[in-house]
Amino acid sequence: MEKIQQKRLPVLVVTGFLGAGKTTLLRNLLRQSNQRLAVIVNEFGEIGIDGALLSSCIECESEQFPVLELANGCLCCTVQDDFLPTIEKLLAHPNPLDGIVIETSGLALPEPLLKAFQWPQIKHRTHVYGVVTVVDGEALAAGSVLGNYEAIEKQKLSDPSLDHQESIEDLFREQLEQADLVLISRSDLLNNEQMKSARQFLAEQIEITQPLHLPSILKMANGDISPEFLLGLNRPDITDEDKEEHHHNHPELIAASIQLRGHWLKEGLAEFLLADVIGPMALIRLKGRIPIKGKSRPLQVQAVGNRLNLWFEADGLANDQLELVIIGVKPEADKLKLLLEMNNQD
Repeated sequence: MEKIQQKRLPVLVVTGFLGAGKTTLLRNLLRQSNQRLAVIVNEFGEIGIDGALLSSCIECESEQFPVLELANGCLCCTVQDDFLPTIEKLLAHPNPLDGIVIETSGLALPEPLLKAFQWPQIKHRTHVYGVVTVVDGEALAAGSVLGNYEAIEKQKLSDPSLDHQESIEDLFREQLEQADLVLISRSDLLNNEQMKSARQFLAEQIEITQPLHLPSILKMANGDISPEFLLGLNRPDITDEDKEEHHHNHPELIAASIQLRGHWLKEGLAEFLLADVIGPMALIRLKGRIPIKGKSRPLQVQAVGNRLNLWFEADGLANDQLELVIIGVKPEADKLKLLLEMNNQD
C-alpha cells in the first residue's frame, strides 16, 4: 500500500543571480544538515548550474537524496508544465522526505513560483517556510546588483521560454521583495568600508521595493550558514482569506522616532525589544542604532514584526547617539523613551 504523507512538506526557495553563490550555499546546507532534503535545480544547459555538484555532496548511508533538474527554461515561466509535476513526484516519493529545496535560476521571478504552491494539487501538502536571496557582496560594494552582466544577458538569450522581460535591476528588487533572508556572499573578501557600501546599496534597493518589508540580512563566506538557521525560517503561511484581508482591511500605521544620548548594555537587549517593545506596541517595523557600553561601534537594529536582526557596524554618527524609528498600529514613543532612559548606563 502506498504510504500517505500526513503533514505538509516544508519548502525552502533559494534565489539569486548566476554566480551569486546559491550552489555553494546549498552544498554546505546538504552536507551539514541531518535532514533528508530533495533538491530541485533550475538548469539552463551549459550556462546553468551543474546538478552533479549537488548530487556529489548529499549521500547518506549509501542512499542518494533526490536531485531533480528542470532544464526547460525559467522556472516561473514553466510552472504548469514542469514544476507542478515535479513537486507531485516528490510528494509521492517512496521514502519520506523532510523537505524540499528549490534553487531557481537568476532570471526567475519568485512570486509566480510562490503562487504555484496555492494550486489545489499541492496547496494542502506543502508549505513554503522561507525564501532566501543570495547577493554578490563584491558587486554590491561597487554599486551594482551583479558582477557579470554579460553572463546574465547570455542566460536570458538562451531561454526561448522566457516570457517576462524585466530589467536586471527590477529582477533584483523582486528577488528582495519576496525574501525572508538576504545573504551577502563573499563577505570575507570585503573590508569594513566595502561592507558598509554593500549594506547601504542593499538597503536602498529594499527601501525602493517595499519600505515596510525588511528581510534579515547576514554576511556569508563560502556558503557557510548554519543549517538550523536556514531550516528554521518561519515565513507566514498566507491563505486566501489572509490575502483578502490584506487587500481590503489595512490598519492605519503610525511612525514615531526617538533620539537619546548615552550608552546601553547589550545583555538582554534583544529580549527587551521583542517582549517590551515590538510585541506590546504591535510594531510592524523597528530600525535604528543603539550605542552599547564598552563598544566602539553602535549596535544596528532592524526588525520586521518579530524578526529581529542586530549587528555592530560604524555608520558615521556620534558614538553616544541613539536613534530609533518605530512603525506600527500603536507605537508608544514616549513609553519607549522612558524605558530607555531608565536603562541608560551613562
